[in-house]
Formats: sequence, C-alpha cells, structure tokens
Amino acid sequence: MPDLKTVLSVWADTMAANKQRLIELDGAVGDSDLGLTMTDGFRAAYDAVKDSPETDFGKLAYFAGKAMGSAVPSTMGTLMASGLMNAGKDLKGVESFKGCDWVKFFEAYFAGVQNRGKAQLGDKTFLDGLWPAVEALRANPDNLQTAAPLAAKAANDAFLATRGMLAKHGRMAIRGEQSREYLDPGAAVAALLMDGFAQAVALG
Repeated sequence: MPDLKTVLSVWADTMAANKQRLIELDGAVGDSDLGLTMTDGFRAAYDAVKDSPETDFGKLAYFAGKAMGSAVPSTMGTLMASGLMNAGKDLKGVESFKGCDWVKFFEAYFAGVQNRGKAQLGDKTFLDGLWPAVEALRANPDNLQTAAPLAAKAANDAFLATRGMLAKHGRMAIRGEQSREYLDPGAAVAALLMDGFAQAVALG
C-alpha cells in the first residue's frame, strides 16, 4: 500500500518526464505553460511534505496542496491544489491507510477540482480523464494491485476520447466546434496522475 509521500514523489517525477508532451498538448490550444506548471507544482507539493514527521494523511495532503497553490497560482495549478486540499479535508485524522481510503482520496480530489472549476463531466476537462479511473478503483478497492493499472488505463482511454468532445471551459472553448479536433491537456494530466499512482502501487 503506497503512502502519500511515495505517490507525490512519483507524480513529481512523472510530470517532469512528460513536461514536453504537456507543453505540446497545451500549445495547440492554450499558452503552452501546462508542462511547466505541473512539473513545478507537483514538485513543490512533494517537497513540502517529504521530510514531515506528520502521520495524519489528511494533513499531509492539505499541506501539499497549499504548497502547490502557492508555487503555481495558475488556473490548472489552482485546480490541482484544490483537489489535494479537498482530499486533505476529507481524510483528516486518517493514519492507518487502506485501499478504500485511496478511493476516497480520488473521489475528494475530483470533487475539489470540480467545486473550484465549476466544470461538469462531458465539458472536456481534467474531470473527464479522472472520473473513469475513480470508477475503476471503486470496483475493486481492496486490491489496488489489480485496480490501479485498470484505473490508469481507464484514465488514458478517457483522455484519448476527449478528441471529438466540445470544449466548454478555458481557452479551448473559444474555438467552438473546432475544439473537437483536439485532445484535452487537462485530461492528459489526469491520465498521468493515474499512471503515476499505478507505478506507486507497484512499488508497494
């Protein structure tokens, strides 16, 4: 069972490894800063808690989210920070972590991002990438070794499925019907998060 520090570490490395890919995806529809924002943001989140003696999972997640929000106060940085902070609030007091708690973590992450950004499923955003992964984890919460890779695949499939969807938020929405031609960069971030989570689970 991975702890939060391990997951954040893998996420930081995953975003750094995919920085150029995110820059290219975002460059097609936005201002090309997504790769930098996600790399710097998740690194800041990990650095904020890596040496902390805190054992409360919720407090660690909240602190990590606050650090990310301060480090990358862009739209996507704020959304990702909101996800972490909301997960921290929902899991405050949890120290003995189980698979079902990771399901709660991602449910709360989703809710935090949605509440902050006001998007809905189907709007072609990060949420469309993350939600199928949450459902995959829900299906088998007590066996993350099986569920996490399935969640990663679900998120990646959902990211690929954003081509053809109509964007309703952000710079891409300005393109109207033309937005259907593009993959959503936010959903790509969701796919990377779930791929990183699966890697962390495999590490134990």
